Amino acid sequence: MIPARASAVAAGVSMVTAGSMLANVASYGLQLVAADLLGPAGYGEFGPLLAAQLVLAVPALALQTVVARDAVHGRSRESLRRTGRWCAGGVTVVAAAAVPVLSALLGIAAVTVAAAVVSAPVLVLLATEQGVLQGGSRFRELGVVLGAAGAGKVLPAVLALVLGASAGPALLASAAGSMGAVLLARLIADRRRDVATGDVVGRLRDVLAASQVQLVLVLLTSVDLLLARRVLDPEQAGIYALGAVAAKAAFWLPAAVGVVLYPRMADPRSSTAAVRSALAVLGAIGTVVVAGVAVAAPLVTVVLGAEYATAAPLLWLFAAQGALLSVVQCALLASVARGDTRPAALAWIVVIAQAAAIVVVAESPTSLVVVALCGAAVATVVTSAVALAPRRVFGSGKGVSQ
Repeated sequence: MIPARASAVAAGVSMVTAGSMLANVASYGLQLVAADLLGPAGYGEFGPLLAAQLVLAVPALALQTVVARDAVHGRSRESLRRTGRWCAGGVTVVAAAAVPVLSALLGIAAVTVAAAVVSAPVLVLLATEQGVLQGGSRFRELGVVLGAAGAGKVLPAVLALVLGASAGPALLASAAGSMGAVLLARLIADRRRDVATGDVVGRLRDVLAASQVQLVLVLLTSVDLLLARRVLDPEQAGIYALGAVAAKAAFWLPAAVGVVLYPRMADPRSSTAAVRSALAVLGAIGTVVVAGVAVAAPLVTVVLGAEYATAAPLLWLFAAQGALLSVVQCALLASVARGDTRPAALAWIVVIAQAAAIVVVAESPTSLVVVALCGAAVATVVTSAVALAPRRVFGSGKGVSQ
């Protein structure tokens, strides 16, 4: 019985990992196509708008966790979707208010920014359906939805770019594709009858706590790109945006490590040992990724042209930044698993200090990525130290010494 259960879990993890990998590969492919077709100046708009989308997607990331938990506790599917619709409405208001702010911050036309942020409420609706599947332990279907969501987000945007569209219309096409993924996810979720018997509602405090952890992670991976257009000229910002693709790849590539070890992190008897194992694996993967990027960097000019030649020598620095931030993500994931997200305050301090340093010091792609790398290194040291501390450091006071 136990081997059969382990096999089912492994199959589910494999499907979710495959779906996530497909979505991430598609996302990176979109960025490469945009960099090639839009050129450095045009991609200097496209890259920061993708980063802004990540910030606005934070409520979706937190909502999926809450929906999945409430589904396990017996909350009905319609009730979960009602919560999703309310959250989507709130995110719509926030996104609309953010348009003039982002337009001024990024130096991009408001209509283009609006085309980018319109996807925010769509991602909330998608997260609701993914949470329904996750909470029902329907991991095979969840993997299919993750892959379909990646394709739906990317393929319409690529088609628009190939037809000559600029950043705004391409991002609007991406939002339309994501809406198609929402409809598909709902159809898949409804293939199984809802057997919920209760209407348990999670605590808002838990949602907010998870949201601030997700937000600081998004900012750690995006603050340099968001500020790039403030400290660099359009050509340099485009070069930096391309380099940031390597950072994102190194960050997301080992994400399954934290997912697999998360249950052990939540168990006080094995928490510290699980975190230690996860950080060691992430360190090894990061080292390999950085070395691989350093070797492959000269291919940038072959694939994208000579105008991106100045990005090639910097790619290993971007990869190192992403690899370090994957360690930070794992450390903060451990704090969520332990029910005490106060260690995220350390990451918030790093984000604020890094943003200030970028504005004061950065004046070229090289200096900007060095500042970002230093910030990632500091965040790695402080969050890892807390994550590896005995369990009694955190809120419950129950110590473990693994």
